[in-house]
Amino acid sequence: MIDVHMDPQVLAGLQEVMEGEYPRLLDTFLHDSEERVKALRTARGDTQALRQIAHSFKGSSGNLGAVRLALLCQRLEMASAGDIGGLVDQIDREFAVVRAMYEGELRRVFVG
Repeated sequence: MIDVHMDPQVLAGLQEVMEGEYPRLLDTFLHDSEERVKALRTARGDTQALRQIAHSFKGSSGNLGAVRLALLCQRLEMASAGDIGGLVDQIDREFAVVRAMYEGELRRVFVG
């Protein structure tokens, strides 16, 4: 499993393109991701719903440079029923790591 939680080059590119809207992009990602993690926990018994949530979460995570989170979502999207619970737990833990990193990025942008 890849150990890269956040790709700083992706974030640098987004900051360059988004300029003043970059903090809002990060904030939106964090808020939406929290909702997706909650939805994953709620949908544990519904494989189809889990796959749909994982697909959407994979895209947003990849677009924002959350490399490991995107990979875990991809694995959940393609997982068999027996693997789902453990992957949801891994996604939950990885999002906690990512959230802290992106909150740090928000602080950096506001201070810098």
